[in-house]
Amino acid sequence: MQKLSRRHKKNIEKTKNKVYSNLEEAIVVLKETATAKFVETVELHANLNIDPKYADQQLRTTVTLPNGTGKQLRIAVLTNPENFQEAEDAGANLVGDSDLIERITQGNIEFDLLIATPNMMPKLAKLGRLLGPKGLMPSPKSGTVTSTLTTTLSEFKKGKFEYKADKTGVLHVSFGKADFTNSQLIENLQALYKSIEQNRPSGVKGKYFKSLFICTAMGSSIKLDLNTFV
Repeated sequence: MQKLSRRHKKNIEKTKNKVYSNLEEAIVVLKETATAKFVETVELHANLNIDPKYADQQLRTTVTLPNGTGKQLRIAVLTNPENFQEAEDAGANLVGDSDLIERITQGNIEFDLLIATPNMMPKLAKLGRLLGPKGLMPSPKSGTVTSTLTTTLSEFKKGKFEYKADKTGVLHVSFGKADFTNSQLIENLQALYKSIEQNRPSGVKGKYFKSLFICTAMGSSIKLDLNTFV
């Protein structure tokens, strides 16, 4: 059995058997548990009353947090040569067509997000097994298949990102960094909760949220009262 570090034991003592109904208090404790030697990502973990194996109980959508996520995305764009300059001017880190597909086929995935124009999707079909498990396959629903490259790149550069529930109906979503101000983290968390609520799958019956927790990447879980955002 793995031995807990002194740092982690102290974090557990701060959060054990506590439920927070006040976001300001919860965020204060969250930042107190960010004791690693690097700037930790902060995360929301939401257990939802959904069964994603049914089409009407799946949750997959995008959100733009008011203060961003604190992560700089490396964005690749797959499009025709005539659109290369537009994509580069809009901030794409990597642009290509058949050459980019070949690089991906060889396992050279040097990006965090792949955006494609619609005409390139048939060429990408063969890479579904490679990109799908990594969450990198472009899709219209996530906004990563687009004909408006400048607008789309601008949105993702500003912090737009996709999130989805896993096969057990749990969401794991980053909403900032531990060095954000308390108000920035609260604003981001509220915006994320609102997005999850507004995109409630049509097949959900009864209570939507089962439990809500926030934590830092290396910290212990902080439980939120389900009425915190009401």
